[in-house]
Amino acid sequence: MHAGLRLFATQGYSKTSTRELAEAAQVNVAAISYYFGDKAGLYRAAFNEPSGSPDEEMARWNQAGQTLREALQGFYAGFLEPLRQGDVARLCMKLHFREMLEPTGLWEADPTFGIGPMHQALLALLARHLGLPGPDDDLQRLAICLAGLGVHLHVGHDINERLAPGLADGPSALDRWSERLVDFGLALIEAERTRRGLPLPAHREP
Repeated sequence: MHAGLRLFATQGYSKTSTRELAEAAQVNVAAISYYFGDKAGLYRAAFNEPSGSPDEEMARWNQAGQTLREALQGFYAGFLEPLRQGDVARLCMKLHFREMLEPTGLWEADPTFGIGPMHQALLALLARHLGLPGPDDDLQRLAICLAGLGVHLHVGHDINERLAPGLADGPSALDRWSERLVDFGLALIEAERTRRGLPLPAHREP
């Protein structure tokens, strides 16, 4: 299944043939039919590789008493953890993002691709820390931009590696990414606070 995951994540479902899958896995086409039924069955199996649930992800950063920095550390940890786990986890994330861009119908039951609850929780967190009564269009934009910083590490992984080789290689490099993502996220939030003319929090972030 690893061979199928790699091909689907790299090429997409429509551009990957059953013969390519068999050759990559060094099996005959009949083996795919026997274990998965068809190409669509193999795609579903690869797509549903174990991954964290939204509730598990939100538990990292949506807790009472967390500072904004602590919340962002947990938020971006969810994007960085698959990169720490190696190739399979990274490819799973890449395949999920590809499904958003080139849908095959696996997520038809949930048009938000499972991200809706986390997006709403992020909006609530931002509103709370900025002292707003609730989300508005600009808070939506801010939340999307904050998530985009993490998403691009996966969607743009191959391009990023060409532009800046080794920038995400190894634990220390990913630790540096974690620090910078949090710093950049705090800067975006502070810029929005300034743009709105909102008062500074009673306790400034370190």
